[in-house]
Formats: sequence, C-alpha cells, structure tokens
Amino acid sequence: MSETRRTEAFSDGVLAIAITLLVLDLRVPVRGALEGSLAEALGHEWPTYAAYVTSFLLIGIIWVNHHAVFELLGAVDRIALFLNLLLLMTVAAIPFATSLFAEYLTAGGAAARTAALVYSGLFLLMSVTFALLYAYVARRPALLAASVDPVAMRASIVRFSVVGLALYSLTMVIAVFSAPATLVAHIVIALYYCFRQTRAVS
Repeated sequence: MSETRRTEAFSDGVLAIAITLLVLDLRVPVRGALEGSLAEALGHEWPTYAAYVTSFLLIGIIWVNHHAVFELLGAVDRIALFLNLLLLMTVAAIPFATSLFAEYLTAGGAAARTAALVYSGLFLLMSVTFALLYAYVARRPALLAASVDPVAMRASIVRFSVVGLALYSLTMVIAVFSAPATLVAHIVIALYYCFRQTRAVS
C-alpha cells in the first residue's frame, strides 16, 4: 500500500470513529422516569438531535474534502503527515464539543455562549488545519499526482480553504451573542457545503 493510501486509510478510521461517537449522546428516555408522554420526552432532547445531525454532516463534509485532496496526491512528506495529524486531532474532539454544545444550548447566559464558542472554535480550528494542509500540498508539485495541474491546484485554494475559514470565523462572532443562532449558522454551513458537494459530483 502506498504512503498516501496508508495516510488516507488511517484518516478514514479516525473520521469514522469520530462520526460514530456522536451517536452515543442520543439518549433513550427511561420508561419509568417519564414526566409526560414519550413524544414530549423526545422533544425535550431536540438540542442533542440538532447538534448530532449538524456535526455528522460537517464531519462528513470534511471527509469528502479530505478524500478529494488525497485523490490529487501522488506522495506525502513528513510535514504533510503532521498537518494531517493536526486536522485529525480537531476532528477527534468534535464529539466532545458537540456534547457540550447540546447540553448547554438552551441554558442561556454565559454558559450557553461559552459552549457555543467552544463548538465554533473547534470547527474553525478544523478549517484552519485543513487549509494549512491543502495550501501546503498545493504548493508542492512533487507531492501531486502526475495528472494534476499545479497551477490549477494553487488556484483552487480559495474555493477549498478561504471560504470555510470565513464562514467558521463568522460563527465565532455569532457565538458571542447567541448559542441558538450559532447552531443555525452551522446548519446553514452544513447545508451550503452539502449543496456544493452535490453540484460538484453532478
């Protein structure tokens, strides 16, 4: 197996574990402890469901983008490996940030805003590490597959990196004022990228 395929396989494993761990926060209402109907109990858990779906989509999007980048590579060097590890470090922490955000989303006050800042900050950090990885390999023709145009690769840095950095930076500003609005902002980002990915495939 080539070094790029080994790196991609390891990355796929980390991403798969992170996206699976998200489901552990989906709690089943205890039958003997219900205060009202089951529907009401499930409705009470809406922050957990919303945070789960949002984080699932965002991890899925980074997986699609990560796969797209590695399809363009013919080799990786030590710096690219470490940049990839930094990206995976942020992804591995997403289940924690998601759980924290869901728990305090409706708490109101400073606690809710702090949880929103942690959530937004982690996704911003993920975007930064992905941008660093992409920019690094895009400027190293020796790492690119023979069929890849280095000039076109460098030109695509804005589309793959700068837009994400701008969007996630905006969520940090929103998080200072409102946790629910922060959730909405991340949902919009997830839907935006899902639409972009679908159009790219088609």
